[in-house]
Amino acid sequence: MRDAVIVDAVRTPLGKGKPGGALSGLSAVDLSAQILIALADRVGLDPAEVDDVVWGCVSQIGEQAGGIGRYAVLAAGWPEHVPGLAVDRQCGSSQQAVHQAAAGVIAGQYDIAIAGGVESMSRVPMGSSFAGGALGTPFSPRIENRYPGTVFNQGAGAEMIADEYALTRAELDAHALESHARAAAAVDAKRFHGQITPITVPGPDGTDRVVDADEGIRRGSTLEQLGGLPTPFKADGRISAGNSSQITDGAAALLVTTSEIAAAHGWTPIARFHTGTVVGTDPVTMLKGPIPATAKVLSRAGLSLADIGAYEVNEAFASVTLAWLRETSADSARLNPNGGAMALGHPLGASGARLMTTLVHHMRDNGIRYGLQTMCEGGGMANATVLQLL
Repeated sequence: MRDAVIVDAVRTPLGKGKPGGALSGLSAVDLSAQILIALADRVGLDPAEVDDVVWGCVSQIGEQAGGIGRYAVLAAGWPEHVPGLAVDRQCGSSQQAVHQAAAGVIAGQYDIAIAGGVESMSRVPMGSSFAGGALGTPFSPRIENRYPGTVFNQGAGAEMIADEYALTRAELDAHALESHARAAAAVDAKRFHGQITPITVPGPDGTDRVVDADEGIRRGSTLEQLGGLPTPFKADGRISAGNSSQITDGAAALLVTTSEIAAAHGWTPIARFHTGTVVGTDPVTMLKGPIPATAKVLSRAGLSLADIGAYEVNEAFASVTLAWLRETSADSARLNPNGGAMALGHPLGASGARLMTTLVHHMRDNGIRYGLQTMCEGGGMANATVLQLL
């Protein structure tokens, strides 16, 4: 019986996804190349042994088009026989990439695979692939007939969830402040040092700059400050920029193989891929998928939420994670213990791998036997994964 284990996981620092952001001087391909090189260097991997690079990316247009996983391999200088592909399951793209890599390893199609993802939101803005114009949009006549008069908008969905769970603006903003506080505490305790690799960014003057820290964490914000921010998705609404995930650039990668192959290479894996699943849900509210995904993955794993020592649930909006807490009655202290996307950022196609990187390092650092990751995805979907510490 073959298994799938995660030997190592590494991420870039996360930069603000706007012109002038810390990583905005790098294309997504070259950002991916640096994280692939860093992962190989950390474990002494010969890139020639990699059977595939499974790479998540959401806005697959322009600099992120053409099967970005393949171009990342070439930009990294790896042998031409190493293939790569691009995965799009919206915000869960790189979590799905890990699922596919693990499935390929267990099935024997791969011996060594790298899974991860990237998004340069400063260079390829969110929604670029939905721009429409002469090429149209995916919201076809049949979609419009099934959901008449519906505008598929994640911010509007987040407002619907806040209404459904009677979440107040103060609760949402306090949740965001807690995310920043936890991320700042993680930085101060150097808990991210083992998972972040420095990234070299060329400057406009031809000199290189090294980026080694997340850019989005805010210290010292108050409820009064967040409460004054506008609510762009609904007049007199509750969802603002302050209690939403940040637009971000970043990449992350994980090395996936079997226990036997890891031992043959002298590698000590961090965690075993225990169980993975994916669900669909209402595409209008869109963001409630982590709730049924959690129930499904725990059922398949034969575990209860009490068995899980840490949960990484993507903070797309504060209403998403607070609704998840309400439905699951989970221990809030175990949820995103090092901060989430409201503080660190949400680089779309990289976020699944970023969450998993943070999760496996937290599990190892704290001796946590089981960790759970789940995230909402555009179109009304969610992946969920259970990992077991080795």
